Amino acid sequence: MMQDVHDESATEDPGCVFCRVAVGTLPSRQVYSDDEIIAFHDVTPVAKVHLLVIPRKHVTRLEEATEADDVLLGRLIRVASKVAQEMGIAESGYRIAINQGADAGQVLDHLHVHVMGGQNLYPLGETNTGTEG
Repeated sequence: MMQDVHDESATEDPGCVFCRVAVGTLPSRQVYSDDEIIAFHDVTPVAKVHLLVIPRKHVTRLEEATEADDVLLGRLIRVASKVAQEMGIAESGYRIAINQGADAGQVLDHLHVHVMGGQNLYPLGETNTGTEG
């Protein structure tokens, strides 16, 4: 059952993998955690450093977020920057990405920011050039 993102008391979907990670019922290799956001290593990395930054609140997609979520959405990007710095990839460069919907590659229906770096990433729009991983 999907929780309504407009209901402030509905912050978790028990069937959502990322909600289960957020509450600790599924293990993760966390690198950051506060009351609203957690960041952890992706279990299927596509770069030497591949982290996921998620809100604890269950928001499926950006277009479902409300104005009340504006601060949270901004904090997701700030935390992405913070963990990139802490992981030592900020100076050489990193990529953040938010996939929205199946055509964009969104696999789990919980808003999340990918933070990837630690190597030369292939340019957006190009396929694997052998430099990643």
